Amino acid sequence: MAKTKASSKRTTTRAGAGRTKTAGKKKSAAKKKSAAKKKPAAKKKPAAKKKSAAKKKSAAKKKSVSTKKSAAKKKSAAKKKSAAKKKSAKPRSAAKKPAAAADFTGFPADLFQFLAELGLNNEKEWFEPRKQRYEDSVRGPALAFIRAVGTRLPEFSSNFVAVDKKVGGSLMRPYRDVRFAKDKTPYKTNVGIQFRHTTGKDVHAPGLYVHLEPGECFVGAGLWRPDPPDLASIRRRIAEDPVRWQAICEQPEFAENFVRRGEALKRPPRGFDPTHPAIEEIKRKDHIAVATLSIADMKRPEAVDVVMEHVLAARPYVRFLCESIDVAF
Repeated sequence: MAKTKASSKRTTTRAGAGRTKTAGKKKSAAKKKSAAKKKPAAKKKPAAKKKSAAKKKSAAKKKSVSTKKSAAKKKSAAKKKSAAKKKSAKPRSAAKKPAAAADFTGFPADLFQFLAELGLNNEKEWFEPRKQRYEDSVRGPALAFIRAVGTRLPEFSSNFVAVDKKVGGSLMRPYRDVRFAKDKTPYKTNVGIQFRHTTGKDVHAPGLYVHLEPGECFVGAGLWRPDPPDLASIRRRIAEDPVRWQAICEQPEFAENFVRRGEALKRPPRGFDPTHPAIEEIKRKDHIAVATLSIADMKRPEAVDVVMEHVLAARPYVRFLCESIDVAF
């Protein structure tokens, strides 16, 4: 009886243990199943993150494209605005730049009045406060005259130029070079304008010259104090062809309007025959011809026509001199 009870107890214990073991297994399987179920869910979470990141990246790209497009639009608008400004500025610039000939209406009476007053008050203290008057009455009209003559110069020669610069052009500066002069007055009391040959670097080159002064106005043509090699070439050319030179100097249109000025040697230059028929011409140190102009004519717009009429009469004279020193006319 005791054995039976013990056997029954062991059987019950074994059954309980088996149930416990089976329950543990089931519980473990359930945990694994639950974990398996949770695991796919965990896998889905990174996909959601990727999708979110992709959306952000797409949004960033769109924003970048939008920003670039906006910047491009702004740049394009800025270019258009800049182009519009430039286009708008052109007429104003053109308006500031006067026409080549139309802006010359003659030299004003105040130009001659200013020069006359300057002659009586030739000092810096008088000139400085009147600089604007000088610009308006003297320099401005002179530059306009240079531009007007420039349109006509090709009638005379294409190798002579008109440069309407305030400094370094056809208009001579108003200041005197007093370094070696006894007269130390600082300003010129005349207006000097030179239309120089393209090869010339200074006043000693072939050129045309217009002089304005209260007591005298004239136009000149030729070479003033040519360099020694050029002067020697001119002398040789005259000596070789005296007939042509005489014919040019005696041509009616030239001789009736021009007077030849300048210095000459007292004795024939070395190497030339003292009995040469053109020896007086060979002795010249300057070869300039001058025609008088009236102040009344220079105050009119037709001053350009008057000057051109005279210089065209001097054309053969200047051509001979240019050919003598071997420069193109």
